[in-house]
Amino acid sequence: MRVVVKVGTSTLAHGTGCLNIRSVEELCRVLSDLKNSGEEVILVSSGAIGMGIGKLSLKERPADIPTKQAAAAVGQCELMYTYDKLFQEYNHTVAQILLTGSDFRHDDRYHNFQNTMRRLLELGVLPIINENDTIATEEIKVGDNDTLSAMVAVSIGAQRLILMSDIDGLYTSDPHKEPNAKLISEVRELTPEIMALAGGEGSSLGTGGMKTKLHAAKICTEAGCEMVILNGSSPSLLYDLFDGKTVGTTFYAKEK
Repeated sequence: MRVVVKVGTSTLAHGTGCLNIRSVEELCRVLSDLKNSGEEVILVSSGAIGMGIGKLSLKERPADIPTKQAAAAVGQCELMYTYDKLFQEYNHTVAQILLTGSDFRHDDRYHNFQNTMRRLLELGVLPIINENDTIATEEIKVGDNDTLSAMVAVSIGAQRLILMSDIDGLYTSDPHKEPNAKLISEVRELTPEIMALAGGEGSSLGTGGMKTKLHAAKICTEAGCEMVILNGSSPSLLYDLFDGKTVGTTFYAKEK
């Protein structure tokens, strides 16, 4: 199976913006094991700005674009250094690809991206993708990595997209506010009622939320790609998912 795994800032970093070492080490170990089993793994990783905030000792996420871009430039170095070091321990080579929305809208660049991805996978490389936050502005950015990962999954013909977040999946209501909220394990159709369950934004260091995840689900399922939301605090849940167990929320692809 060709699978895209997206991890959010809340999975990779503590609230301080500094690296969550235990979580990242476990994530790389599990993904390496899945790759060893024969799965084709593509990682879409947030965290550049969040890690840059920690590295620069900023007290909060910057509001102005130049500081965000500076934080992304610093944090992306730290992020890729960490991934390269950890995946190398399991004899896996990684590659960095930074994208903007323009890369999907411009035919030549889009085909170049597809060709590069195809060749990297043929060579056994584990591609790590992020939005190019150092140069992206409102006019050219995708905006969030949930949407980016869905666009990547569709463009490379992945069978499954897995969003690893700070929540177990889609609930009937906000579980942070409603103690009786129930996890929805399967979504066969993105009805208006399901779309209405989208909440606000995610953590203070990230840009995601359930709204962007449901938007990603729409992109994927309409293109024939399954999507799953899992709790990123337990990367070992990936084993359960690939073993066929019911975990998180699965959005089934539309039949073509």
